[in-house]
Amino acid sequence: MKAIEKQFKQILLTTLFLYCVLPAIAQTGHNISTSDRKNFYQLLREANLKFTFPAGFKVLPPINNDYFSFDYDMEIPGDNFEMWLEVKSQKQNWASYVHAQYDQRTQLANPDSMYLDMGQAMAIALTGNKNYQARNMPPEILSRYNADAGKSYLLNLLDMPMTRHYKYALIVSLQKNHTGTLVAIFFTNDKDPDFYRNVNRAAHSFKFIAQTTN
Repeated sequence: MKAIEKQFKQILLTTLFLYCVLPAIAQTGHNISTSDRKNFYQLLREANLKFTFPAGFKVLPPINNDYFSFDYDMEIPGDNFEMWLEVKSQKQNWASYVHAQYDQRTQLANPDSMYLDMGQAMAIALTGNKNYQARNMPPEILSRYNADAGKSYLLNLLDMPMTRHYKYALIVSLQKNHTGTLVAIFFTNDKDPDFYRNVNRAAHSFKFIAQTTN
């Protein structure tokens, strides 16, 4: 009887321990996720971008090292598809550029061309060369994102652990003049219709919003 009572007490203590500790562990993980999400949404606000999380996707820790640094990463589990996002506000850069027009000693690049520099740099980094297909985004596609300019790059990737050994990628680089730049990279191992359907699903999740004026 005493043995049974002792075993019951051990089970009870274990249950109480799990009841107290597991929510704390879960809450810690939730806080980290919330912090990361807040940082990302702050970047979106600064660049006047709206993002709606697409159904069926799973968030991954974004890559951030000496070679690649992105703000958001998500995948379709089991579907061989992943998307990286990088968001840059150009508002301060534009203000500095305008101010530099009145100073002959200062020369700054037009920040509204940043989408070209970012897209090309990423295409070269992922392929190891300049052998890739680049196209201007047509007006009807730009209108979908409320963007002023954009370019796409279709890549055959280097075999790298950092890109999880994906074979192909599509880069979409979008610009809202004087406001923000968005670079989205879509990864796959098969350039089939499913890939482009997934791109379409993911790409509909973001859009530049108009700045409000008082």
